[in-house]
Amino acid sequence: MLEIREHVEAAQKFIASRWTGKPRVGIILGTGLGGFGKEIDVEATIPYADIPHFPRSTVESHAGQLLTGRLSGVSVLAMEGRFHYYEGYSMKDVTFPVRVMKAMGCEILIVSNACGGMNPQYASGDIMVIEDHINLMPDNPLRGINDEKLGPRFPDMCQPYDTHLIELAREVALEQKIPTQKGVYVAVTGPNLETRAEYRFLRAIGSDVVGMSTVPEVVVAIHSGMKVLGLSVITDMCLPDHLEPAELSKILAIAAQAEPKLRAIVKGVLARLAS
Repeated sequence: MLEIREHVEAAQKFIASRWTGKPRVGIILGTGLGGFGKEIDVEATIPYADIPHFPRSTVESHAGQLLTGRLSGVSVLAMEGRFHYYEGYSMKDVTFPVRVMKAMGCEILIVSNACGGMNPQYASGDIMVIEDHINLMPDNPLRGINDEKLGPRFPDMCQPYDTHLIELAREVALEQKIPTQKGVYVAVTGPNLETRAEYRFLRAIGSDVVGMSTVPEVVVAIHSGMKVLGLSVITDMCLPDHLEPAELSKILAIAAQAEPKLRAIVKGVLARLAS
């Protein structure tokens, strides 16, 4: 953990040399949601490859750059593209950017993702506000010697997603006539999608949607003392009795169609935080 702190400090100093702002909110943009960055009044764009110790995104739909600036009057640090465990990175690599966000001054993490819907009451294109999660990842980013300067040894996870931020998101959506769901996200390793039997199992244990990200980042955000808002775009339905092969092009198209709704919710939440 001491090495992690040193690497975080190096990354933080480099970003500070390119941008003098102090962000209040960190934003992670998931699959198909990179266009959201156009809404930010960008003050500096920093490729991941330039930042010391930053991994590089290998996913086709992830731009791989850090955007700094303002959105709805709030200073933000936004990731256009995240890192996944299935890419071969360690959990510490996957969550490294969250550590850097905290070091830069972020108090809140807004994390988004594209996911598969398992709740039959949901539909492709829906936005789900994450109320809770189930972690089925095979590793934990906090495993190993703990650095108390980064966070406590045993962070409590009874409420990983901030109830006030959830309420704000739902209120903004209601005002803008954007239907939203509220449910449980389950994180799996990937990169393969699930079998019919696995979807039945995941639904039976209490999850509404399934994805391959988000939870490790949320664990580290809570460990760091940040508040979290999680938003999922349901890009395909994973109903065992009506399962069809998933196509990346369709998933990206649905994410792009849903992006304006996600954009409106995030901007509305930030505007309320700024007031």
